[in-house]
Amino acid sequence: MRNAIFAIALAAAGCATVPPIDPKAIPAAPQSFKEGDGRWTIAPPAESQPRGEGWRAFGDPVLDDLVARADRGNTDVRVAAARLRQARALLQASEADQSPHVDASASGGRQLGLPFNPVKPATLYAAGVGASYEIDLFGRLAQATRAAELDAAAAEGLLQSARLAVQADVAQAYLAIRALDEERALVRRTVVAYRETLDLIERRYRAGDVAELDVSRSRTEVAATESEALALDRRRAQLEHALAVLVGEVPSSFRLAEAPWSTRLPVIPAGVPSTVLTRRPDVSAAEAQMLAAQARVGVAKAAWFPSISLTASGGYASPQIDDLFRWSARAWGVGALLSLPVFDGGRRAAGVESASGGMDAAVAQYRERVLVAFRDVEDQLSALRLLREQSEAQERAVRSAARTTALSDARYRNGLVSQLELLDAQRSELRNRREAVTVRAAQYQATVGLVRALGGGWGQAS
Repeated sequence: MRNAIFAIALAAAGCATVPPIDPKAIPAAPQSFKEGDGRWTIAPPAESQPRGEGWRAFGDPVLDDLVARADRGNTDVRVAAARLRQARALLQASEADQSPHVDASASGGRQLGLPFNPVKPATLYAAGVGASYEIDLFGRLAQATRAAELDAAAAEGLLQSARLAVQADVAQAYLAIRALDEERALVRRTVVAYRETLDLIERRYRAGDVAELDVSRSRTEVAATESEALALDRRRAQLEHALAVLVGEVPSSFRLAEAPWSTRLPVIPAGVPSTVLTRRPDVSAAEAQMLAAQARVGVAKAAWFPSISLTASGGYASPQIDDLFRWSARAWGVGALLSLPVFDGGRRAAGVESASGGMDAAVAQYRERVLVAFRDVEDQLSALRLLREQSEAQERAVRSAARTTALSDARYRNGLVSQLELLDAQRSELRNRREAVTVRAAQYQATVGLVRALGGGWGQAS
């Protein structure tokens, strides 16, 4: 009989094992990224690996300060930190289920006689200690603890992911403001130049050298450019307010002073460590969630098998409170409880099916997160390559437009060309200079995106 029970227990334990994850459901890591020089390689996620401070590569103390303030005050980061505390508390509760439970009790009562049980009224006092312990024969408690442990790891990864996302948003908003400051300064200088041209045309009009139409055209150009400058001011105010919310401060009391755009554009190294994507916290969190869902399938399967609990109690009982703790009033007991579900209307089968569906969903989500990680890096690498080429072409356009404006201005002052030709040249130069600022800003934004895509940087941890 004992051997039969042991064989049944072994068979049941084997059935409670968690199902394996199909390797075909996980996307294979490419040998290298399509962009770059072929040395950007991938390694499996490793959340425990330390990260570098990628934002310091920009060499901007103001940006470093804003990122630090966002780490302390951003609401999304605080929410993620609170959820991590919740997950850790649930892990502690799950670990406690594997330990013995000890309770102390004390009671006192008086029993009165009943018509069908005529006994004298009696008083009984009792005090004792009870203990219980569930034997985790089929791994239900261990699997539950493993799932809670992985949930805590996922919550930690999500906290790191929230921090990284907020840091990237802060960097992008800050650099967008610096680009706007550069563009605003350019437009303001253009307004000053247009006004000087307008003064010249008005003097020539008063002297009878030009028609009133030339004056009207010049005034229109000045007013239109002033309107563009005001539109840029409005956009800057909105970005400044958004940056205030990111760092967790009230927009009315937050101000980012204008300053020259001296932020360094980091140079992407020719080769990076093969573990560069292992620092992506969202990938690590998705992996932990997948493994936690796998463990919960084992918990659901263990519900089919019996549970065994050991109990023990000891104490004193006496009708007189003065005699309660005498040796003759002692009482004790030990026991074991075997509980085996027989019929539940399909509840346990539904639980296993639900857990299996949850695992399949978690595997699919992990696959998607890995694919998104690959795509993010490819996007930013291709953007940086093409933006570098675009920047070089745009610089050539700016130099050519500036030369055209200088020649047109000289010819107009000598009466060789009309005002329309000069205005067209000035508009072309302003447009090309603003486009150069836009391309430069896009290079910074793509670099920020690459830092985020790589999990915080591309170099070794600092």
